[in-house]
Amino acid sequence: MGVETTGGPAARRVVLVTGGARSGKSRFAQELVEGWEGRLVYVATAEVRDAEMADRVACHRADRGPRWRTVEAPLDLAGALDGARGIGGVLVDCLTLWTANLLGAHGDDDRAVDRAVDALVAAVSGFPGRLCLVTNEVGSGIVPANALARRFRDVAGRVNQRVAGVADEAYLVVSGLPLRLKP
Repeated sequence: MGVETTGGPAARRVVLVTGGARSGKSRFAQELVEGWEGRLVYVATAEVRDAEMADRVACHRADRGPRWRTVEAPLDLAGALDGARGIGGVLVDCLTLWTANLLGAHGDDDRAVDRAVDALVAAVSGFPGRLCLVTNEVGSGIVPANALARRFRDVAGRVNQRVAGVADEAYLVVSGLPLRLKP
């Protein structure tokens, strides 16, 4: 997709890639990270709960080559990032599923959700290498009809804002086309 890579293998770079469902954001992010030198880690936040999700995960795994190692982190994303220090590049896909997992695990406990988000932002801020995080832009649609969906939209929006605030770069992908938002 023609995005340049900068710095050597140890250069710090945090990139946030956002967009709507099926916008091409994951493909863009994977191509970006594959341009980085060294070993690569794919941090998966999805939990396989049905056959359709199992098929999606299998397709994503098949699409990545032998440079990639997969780490599953449906809840402890900060811990997964801490364990990925010293790797050539890390791709987290995606913050939206991670947010849904948090809400499922913690219910209405806003403090527990806030602590997890704080830990993630600290881990991203302090990450010493190359890191790319994928997320969905969920706030561009209609106002959800039920309280849980509105809470999810609100929490996801706050997660995206906080991570974008500490990212060095940010992109919005629409119809497979990346638009640089930051810097």
